[in-house]
Amino acid sequence: MRRLIRLAVIAAPAASALLPGQASAQAPAAAAPANCSLNNGIKHVVSIQFDNVHLTRDRANVPSDLEQMPNLLNFMSDNGTLSDNEHTILISHTAGGILSSLTGLYPDRNGITVSNSYGYFKTVTNATAFSSAFKYWTDKVDDVTPTGVNDPLPNMVTTGGLNTPAPWVPYARAGCDYGAVSTANVVLENTRTTPAGDMTKVFGAGSPEWNEAKANSSLAQTDFVGIAIHCAAGGGLCNTSAHARPDVLPDEPGGYNGFQGLFGAKYVNPAITGGANVVNDTSGDPITDPAGNPGFPGFDGMLAKRSLGYVAQMQEAGVPITFAYISDAHDNHDLARASGPGEADYVAQLKAYDDAFGVFFKRLAADGIDRSNTLFVFTADENDHFAGGNSSDGTWSHTYCNISAGDTCPANQIGEVEQNIKTLVPAADLPAAFDIHFDSAPTVYVAGNPARTDAQLRQFERDLAAATSTDPYLSSSPTKVMIRMADPVEQQALHMVNADNQRTPSFTYFAQPDYFITTFNNRCAPAPAAVFVPTCIDFHFAYSHGDVTEDIGRTWLGFVGPGVKNLGRTSDTWSDHADIRPTILALLGLKDSYEPDGAALVDFLDTSAVSTDLRAHHESLVRLHTIYKEIAAPFGPYSAATLVASTRAIGSGSSTDDSAYMTTEDNIASLTNQRDALEAQMRTALTNATFGGPLASEQDLKSMIAQGQQILDQAAALAAGS
Repeated sequence: MRRLIRLAVIAAPAASALLPGQASAQAPAAAAPANCSLNNGIKHVVSIQFDNVHLTRDRANVPSDLEQMPNLLNFMSDNGTLSDNEHTILISHTAGGILSSLTGLYPDRNGITVSNSYGYFKTVTNATAFSSAFKYWTDKVDDVTPTGVNDPLPNMVTTGGLNTPAPWVPYARAGCDYGAVSTANVVLENTRTTPAGDMTKVFGAGSPEWNEAKANSSLAQTDFVGIAIHCAAGGGLCNTSAHARPDVLPDEPGGYNGFQGLFGAKYVNPAITGGANVVNDTSGDPITDPAGNPGFPGFDGMLAKRSLGYVAQMQEAGVPITFAYISDAHDNHDLARASGPGEADYVAQLKAYDDAFGVFFKRLAADGIDRSNTLFVFTADENDHFAGGNSSDGTWSHTYCNISAGDTCPANQIGEVEQNIKTLVPAADLPAAFDIHFDSAPTVYVAGNPARTDAQLRQFERDLAAATSTDPYLSSSPTKVMIRMADPVEQQALHMVNADNQRTPSFTYFAQPDYFITTFNNRCAPAPAAVFVPTCIDFHFAYSHGDVTEDIGRTWLGFVGPGVKNLGRTSDTWSDHADIRPTILALLGLKDSYEPDGAALVDFLDTSAVSTDLRAHHESLVRLHTIYKEIAAPFGPYSAATLVASTRAIGSGSSTDDSAYMTTEDNIASLTNQRDALEAQMRTALTNATFGGPLASEQDLKSMIAQGQQILDQAAALAAGS
């Protein structure tokens, strides 16, 4: 969920009637631009990423989200490959999951190592500050002070402190318009008019759009945020609009000059409807904001019928590449609360999602856009953990439960266990100033950015490692809050340290997934009462992500279309979000200007659809791919083993003897350096075999496989304490 702070966002239903002067019919279908040339007979790409939609069940007696969406589930399993062995990155959140999928890069190379917001140390003072991960692609960490008083680097930062290459570039260079529907950081994300804000960045200070945002930020949100088209070389759809703006990517490898884009529904809508100012959803209703203005309804308002309505309209208007986001189904934004498995409103929402996909597939097929000429890709940005008890009939207790007061929660209680981190440790051991990214897996930033060996920081870590509280879903007695901990050494192993050193947390605290960790006492009574306690269950939020547990890290991935095998549902191939982009590009015959961290999932593809090098060395390259993911992936065995060792080390020692911690972390650092060097070699070998370049010899491939296994063995030994 796109939750930056703990405030509920309530989206009113969109108006169901047409506004004056709006057409009820949308533009007729149009063929893809003739100069958009893709391989394997693919003419269209439809990529949909859900927010927290589950394939596996949260409770055994209730069908999963996708089981309640048979139009989509059957489309994937009957016509292509649906893997339930797909994984997220760490920390697993909406922004990080989407951006790893879009770029094919792990967080250390795409910049979003913590999301959906992240902490950083101010450049001059090392005081703590926070920023949103959701910004337009070229925006900075600090959008108020571009002179660098706080942090002048790009939000999307990659090696060398440069802006991460943008995901639409190879498509636009190939002559294909790229449509983005509520897709993270590819669209405008805010209406800020600060020097580096989205409105200033794209439209310029003093422009009509900038002035609108200054005068009416709500209307500007509707008009300019959330929807975009990045136009092809030669202009594409931008040639039909007087409102196209330069698509500026100053750090793009190889240059990116002369390209344009359309930003916001105010300009995209007329371009894809033949002049109308509104796009209809799959039910035929206009897509509007809560006030009835045509345009973007907000990220939480991007229900399936709205996102799919935009995708269909873009495809019909000749935009062959479309990427879209669909908001989660389990948060009821009208009632400002979470819904539990089997709850009536949740079931109804999933039925509406299923209906939208039924209409969507029929509409596209009528346009001649189907699995014979279209690559369909579906996944979820993250999985999550349902924090709740049990219900036999789909009714849940939407009440507070005061754990600190010793309340016994109902058996069907729903809600995260909100915990004040400051009450978990002795007051004397708390740093003078620190802050955290509120989460089930909070990142902790101690003011002054002390070295990881700092005595007070180490005592704070030891206290938290031993801390207990009461999670009633686990036990009526206090149990350990922590599952794992990672300091900067282990964060490097997890790909959680990027090119901006100011963003590296002092440590990351992976709590039991029922928890949501804060720095204050939490409200535990309905309005207007004001009862604040350290530990309370709040029914407004019940789905945790970010953590290291299997139910959060493991999700699903579906491919349908030319070149894709019809494997149905499968668990045979381990993959993660970084693999999605190289798989798509390999099928399309396109390539990036950088090496991705992911690798094409050749097990899902027809032999004829992949490169001759992949065919010729299939067995060795598949084995290399497997070992590569095991040493590189944030949810892979290397990361898991070193995290076990790091956790034990961080919780060990005393103020007079910290030798065990020092020895273990030094060993992890040394092994991770070896891992990083081998990972880079493997990455090059897999990229060259897929996209062209010098091919590693069979001997070199086997040598890398053997080295990878040795590193995995050493990591396992560290985890075992040997």
